[in-house]
Amino acid sequence: MGAPRIAVAVVTMGNRPDEVDALLRSVAKQDIAPARTVIVGNGCRLPEFAERLSLPGEVTTLDVEENLGCPGGRNVALARLRDFGDVDVVVELDDDGLLVDADVLRRVQELFAADDRLGIVGFRIADENGETQQRHVPRVGASDPMRGGYVTGFLGGGHAFRMTMLAETGDWPAEFFFAHEETDLAWRAADRGWRILYAPELLLQHPRTSPARHAIYYRVNARNRVWLVRRRLPLALIPVHLGVWTALTLLRIRSASGLRAWFGGFVEGLREPAGERRPMRWRTVWRLTRLGRPPVI
Repeated sequence: MGAPRIAVAVVTMGNRPDEVDALLRSVAKQDIAPARTVIVGNGCRLPEFAERLSLPGEVTTLDVEENLGCPGGRNVALARLRDFGDVDVVVELDDDGLLVDADVLRRVQELFAADDRLGIVGFRIADENGETQQRHVPRVGASDPMRGGYVTGFLGGGHAFRMTMLAETGDWPAEFFFAHEETDLAWRAADRGWRILYAPELLLQHPRTSPARHAIYYRVNARNRVWLVRRRLPLALIPVHLGVWTALTLLRIRSASGLRAWFGGFVEGLREPAGERRPMRWRTVWRLTRLGRPPVI
C-alpha cells in the first residue's frame, strides 16, 4: 500500500480573515503538499484564498448560507471529499490555529501508513507561549501534555481521520452544533475497534481560550452531554455518568445565570430527541477504562 493521500479541511465563519490566511500559509509551507484542501464558509461568503495564497494541490471553497456549527460545517467538507473519492486521510484544523512545524502532514501520513487500524490522530494544542491547557490533554487529571499514546478521545481543534473509519462510524453529529461532538465520534470509533492516538509531536498553535466565551455554552454543553449518554452509553451507565457530571458541574459553575442555563439545557437534553441510539458494547466500556478514562467521567 502506498502513502495515504492527505486532505486538509478548514471551516470558518468569516470573522478571522487574518488567522485563516496565517493557517493556510502554514499549510502551504508543509514539506508534503495535501492532495486537496477544502475551505468551508460556515454562514458566510469566502474570499478567494486559493488565488491569493497559491496553495498546493486541489483547492475547493464552499459557501454555506446557514451557520451549521462546527460539526455541521465539517460534514460539508467531508461530503465534498467523499465525492472526490481520492483522499485517504483528512486533517481538520481550527481556523484560528497554526501549524508551526513544516513536517506535520508528513508525520500524519507516516502514522496512518504504519497502523491500518489507526482511525484518529489527535494533535497537541498549545498557545503562543507553548503552554497546553489541562482541558486539551486527552486524559483524566493534569497529565503531561508531552506524553503521547493511545487514548479515548481527541482534540477538536487539530486532528486527522481515516476516511474508511468515517465510512463505518458516520460523520460528526451536526445537531450538537458544538460541545461534546468529539466524544460522540470517538466513542463510535472505539466501539468499532479503531484506535485513537494522541501524538503531541503534532503541534497546533492556538490562542488560549475558554469554552464559556460562547453565550450559549452552558445550555448547549448540558443538552449535548445528556444527548451523548442517551445515544452512546449502556442504560446502566447513564445515571452514573450524569450523576458524576452533575456533581462536578455544581462544584465548578459559580454564576447563578450559568447554572440556570445549564439546568435548562439539561432538561432540554432529556425532553428533545437525542438521535439514533447506538450504545457501545461492554467490552468497549472496559477498553476505555483500561485506557484511563471510563465513560462515566
